[in-house]
Amino acid sequence: MRIGFIGAGRMGRPIVDRLVSAGQDVTVHVRRPETRAASQEAGFARAETIGATVRDADVVFVAVLKDEQVRAACLGAEGALSSMRPGATLVQHTTSHPGTAELLAEVGGERGVGVLDAALSGGPYDIAAGRLTLWVGGDEAQLDVMRPLLETYASPVLFVGPVGNGQRVKLVNNALFVAQVGLAVDAVRVAGSLGIDEKAILAALQHGSGASRALGVVAGGGSVETVAGRLADLMSKDVDVVREVARGAGADLGIIGTVLSSDAVEKKVLRSP
Repeated sequence: MRIGFIGAGRMGRPIVDRLVSAGQDVTVHVRRPETRAASQEAGFARAETIGATVRDADVVFVAVLKDEQVRAACLGAEGALSSMRPGATLVQHTTSHPGTAELLAEVGGERGVGVLDAALSGGPYDIAAGRLTLWVGGDEAQLDVMRPLLETYASPVLFVGPVGNGQRVKLVNNALFVAQVGLAVDAVRVAGSLGIDEKAILAALQHGSGASRALGVVAGGGSVETVAGRLADLMSKDVDVVREVARGAGADLGIIGTVLSSDAVEKKVLRSP
């Protein structure tokens, strides 16, 4: 199968590694000099333009950083959808606005290109182990065709409904995760006021009914400060999108929204000014 891959950075590179190891014919397009150098060192087939990357591909993957980069890579005269052949499939992994996924599907449909809104959960280590979680919105029959390819690096691969729902599930997941990290941060504060130091409470709570993956992330980082600094860049944009999508849908974020607006999250986790 011929594959075009746009963006081989932190998350894209290990996916490309898995696809190549599985014997797939992958051509990569990257923009950042450091990522370009890494892909060249790895011996990946590269293309200088998006058009050259996707023109002959059966499947095109997009794994860039932000919503605006997704739109720039996929839409317009120089975007992937304008060069992909009818019958090909676009698999979009970047966390972005659900409306962007819907727009890609609309434009792709006009050209006979299928679009899967394949939001992901996990990190590079999960991809390397083949256990990345995918929440996929789109046509279920098309997902079934793509499933063996996606399972090269992901398990489970979960169908969640129409295009846009992959992103909606991811945004709810990330909102809950950040809120839980905020609760873990505040648990450390409460414990400190009771005379229990941070390392002791983090170690203890992992074995109790209050344990969670978010708590494990905080404990694994060694301290609230270490983890908060790492999460700020990754999660700030997602929380902004969650709020925007909720406002647009008239949805009440409820207790999750209250926690996201707390000092524990705003100042300690997201490092908002």
